[in-house]
Amino acid sequence: MDMKGWKSDRYGCKGLRIQDLEEFERIKHTFLGVDNQALIKTFGRPDRVELVDKSQSFFFYFLEPSGDCKGVKTEKEPLRVLFRLNAISKVSEVNVTDQNP
Repeated sequence: MDMKGWKSDRYGCKGLRIQDLEEFERIKHTFLGVDNQALIKTFGRPDRVELVDKSQSFFFYFLEPSGDCKGVKTEKEPLRVLFRLNAISKVSEVNVTDQNP
């Protein structure tokens, strides 16, 4: 995977992350159990963080251009990588989806 390109493609605006989708699908389960700092070190700062309650949070990395990209109007929810983190900030689930948690 091109991690330099991934980190530079905030909100999926450049279309670089989607090019690594097949590779990411192949290795995504290797990230189960890693902590939030390891995710940030590997993928860069998440595009969006959602705190559900005190016991879990989600890190989003957009694969397709999101509404945060300049000049982009999204008609559907963009494809994204979603990392679910448990109460001790360890990854408990990894999904590629266009749905919100």
